[in-house]
Amino acid sequence: MSEDRFQTLSEKVDDLIDLCADMKRENQILKAGENSWQSERKQLMNKNKDAKSKLESILVRLKAMDQS
Repeated sequence: MSEDRFQTLSEKVDDLIDLCADMKRENQILKAGENSWQSERKQLMNKNKDAKSKLESILVRLKAMDQS
């Protein structure tokens, strides 16, 4: 293998290593963001569940008042 071809191949390998490192960093950032969104989603679902429960309780009381 000629020196030029070896140098070209070496540069391409270095580029791939850099790209892999960049993609790994990006993947870590995306995973952290996903974890954050999932946590926020759980909190919102719990708040929604609590609000639904309170509304159902209010409706039961209103129906009881209406029937009195």
